[in-house]
Amino acid sequence: MERNMERSNTRFITIGGVTAALYVALTFVAAAMGLASGAIQVRLSEALTILPVFSAAAVPGLTVGCVLANLLTGCAPWDVVFGSLATLIGAIGTRMLRKKPLLAWIPPVLSNMAIVPVVLMRVYGVEDIEVFGRTFGSDHIWIMLVITVGIGELISCGVMGMLLYKSLNRVPDRLWD
Repeated sequence: MERNMERSNTRFITIGGVTAALYVALTFVAAAMGLASGAIQVRLSEALTILPVFSAAAVPGLTVGCVLANLLTGCAPWDVVFGSLATLIGAIGTRMLRKKPLLAWIPPVLSNMAIVPVVLMRVYGVEDIEVFGRTFGSDHIWIMLVITVGIGELISCGVMGMLLYKSLNRVPDRLWD
């Protein structure tokens, strides 16, 4: 029994660690393309937010990965805190919806849409945004940031996350917890 417990703990730590490492690596890829931060962002690493459907270990893995990625890509301290909190909230929501995987991508999208625009405005002082050649200022900045962050998250979590889900759903259950 103790040996099974050790295997279970080792598996949990391994899945969490690999998830964190992948999150950091994919964030660096997105950063190299200029997509990891700012008002318009499509973090490739956010596709991994579907992983809590498969394993509870992905929840701390995603959170640690986001903290490390934000620190290593030079985000402001409050962005590290609140951006990682958005990832944690989204990952918990995804885990709660693991029995409904077609809806499981929604919590990370919503948590980022709620938190990231406020971080962009308060921490980075974003006061306007240009979308399709039109500049939106202080009257519309919050809603425009919600929309742009939401679109990026929809691409990352919704489209790429569901493609990842469909691929991983073919992997034998014994790999996960």
